[in-house]
Amino acid sequence: MMTETTAVDLFIVGGGMVGSALAARLAPSGMRIAVLESYAPAPFDATSAPDLRVSALSPASITFLEQVEAWSNIAAMRTTPFQRMQVWENHQAQGTLFDAAEVDAPYLGHIVENRLVQLACLETLSRYDNITLLCPDEISQIHYQPTGSRIYLKSGQVFQATLLIGADGANSAVRKAAGIALDSQQYPMHALVATVSIQGGARDITWQRFTPDGPQSLLPLPGDYASLIWYHRPSEVRRLLALQDEALLDAFRQQFPAALPEITGLIHRGSFALTRSHAQQYAREGVVLIGDAAHTIHPLAGQGVNLGFQDAAVLSEILLQTWQEGSDIAALARLQVYERQRKLANHVMQRAMDAFSYGFSNEIAPLRLLRNLGLRLANHPGLVKREVIRYALGLTPSSPLKHLVQRS
Repeated sequence: MMTETTAVDLFIVGGGMVGSALAARLAPSGMRIAVLESYAPAPFDATSAPDLRVSALSPASITFLEQVEAWSNIAAMRTTPFQRMQVWENHQAQGTLFDAAEVDAPYLGHIVENRLVQLACLETLSRYDNITLLCPDEISQIHYQPTGSRIYLKSGQVFQATLLIGADGANSAVRKAAGIALDSQQYPMHALVATVSIQGGARDITWQRFTPDGPQSLLPLPGDYASLIWYHRPSEVRRLLALQDEALLDAFRQQFPAALPEITGLIHRGSFALTRSHAQQYAREGVVLIGDAAHTIHPLAGQGVNLGFQDAAVLSEILLQTWQEGSDIAALARLQVYERQRKLANHVMQRAMDAFSYGFSNEIAPLRLLRNLGLRLANHPGLVKREVIRYALGLTPSSPLKHLVQRS
């Protein structure tokens, strides 16, 4: 018996934060869009502790989520806005404070659980009859063709797509099916992440300290909770994860700055390896990559998902314009406009995070002097400090979402 094939204009593999947001932005166009996601996110429960996986969303990303009609749903669940960021270099007593008020902004960003962003975007998709949400389901096979790819699912369904979009993460099946090569490098450290309960201290601020072994961060979460990130050698992260809860809490208390709120309990723990990767192409005829499928970055400044939303914002504008003109949305010339806008910007951010991580994670005397000078300079009100804050907000001239932030 022949399996019926469903024809769509777009097939998005990956319905996580970035893939579902892209679909939500394109949904009003009337395009026939299928979105595939392997795992259905658990419903929101206001009484539960925050998830382990969270992101620091920039104002530019929040404005994009407003544009796709998802942010109000996120805000109705829970988020934590932060106005300030405190940065220490090793055992400095004071450190450097960055404050959104210095550029007349209401906040530097929001800490949000990844699942809630995904839930809000998927809820937006549920309002549109032209969206087919395939969740949960998985890829069985992809036959990439420039003139239209065929996607076989484990459920037995088959789709024929004019344009195939890979939003399926660092191990992208779409990227592999399209034969797009990947440049990749493993960092010599892992990240230990934990959701902890806290007591006391301000809740409108993120904290980050740089040590020779790697950065340490504490991000505020709703209620009496915080997200803790500790970068260290893989062997040390494995040792820490093997500790009993109270022993791990003692390690946090001993190693993290005393100026932080008191860490009182451990809710979740986990770890992940750090990898920088970059696809040699973002697009071929009939296929395009966004988010982690195209690039991964050192998570030091939490820019990964923000870069993904910038990808989605740029690609969606190009596809909408192409669709409205009645032109071919799968044409390589159009997709390469997106690649030119995003590939260099993502590469620059990757290298900047590498330089930042290397510069703060060693004790070479010239670099130590240079970073101390930089932090002292940034600690004084003035042009340098304001530009650092403006960059974090997405207000630099090179930001592809600058116009979105300014319109908000």
